[in-house]
Amino acid sequence: MEQGHQKIIIITAPSGAGKTSITKQLMKHFPQLSFSISAATRNPRAHETDGKDYYFISVESFQQKIQEEAFVEWEMVYEGNYYGTLKSEMQRIWNNKQVPVLDIDVKGAIHVQDLYPKQTLSLFIEPPSVEELRRRLESRGTETADSLEARVNKAAYEISFKHSFQHVILNDNLDRAIAEAISIVGNFIGAV
Repeated sequence: MEQGHQKIIIITAPSGAGKTSITKQLMKHFPQLSFSISAATRNPRAHETDGKDYYFISVESFQQKIQEEAFVEWEMVYEGNYYGTLKSEMQRIWNNKQVPVLDIDVKGAIHVQDLYPKQTLSLFIEPPSVEELRRRLESRGTETADSLEARVNKAAYEISFKHSFQHVILNDNLDRAIAEAISIVGNFIGAV
């Protein structure tokens, strides 16, 4: 199938805004959606599986794929780790007659939206406040003081781009945010 006729759903948010929780509920609700697995150069966390959570590849392999223009979008994120969306992953999902759901960071989301303006639905998940985001990240217990500051500062910067997206969903109540996302996505894919 020609890429120009395929739909894409982008979900973006600062770290800790609830993007993953909302994405998981969308995936349960709509069987025609398929999670687009990102490539990453960082090491897998204990609960992560290669080819399911991420495609874990070496920095050298990632850089080679950049040279080959194998990515729809890519970025060097925290501490020199690369993340990206492979063109082959998008094609795999389209070949299965499904809609890829990209759970990606703000810069990548803007880039994909610019590449595919007519076929993209973009959702920005906004935390109630930067202070609440800090509390959520602290409660995870996965951050050092430095990495927490880096994520909070990046989040404040990313929130400044929220108007670049078609829909902003305020996640001050997770159930309400999920319901809003389901309604918007249902309209987009014609499943209402």
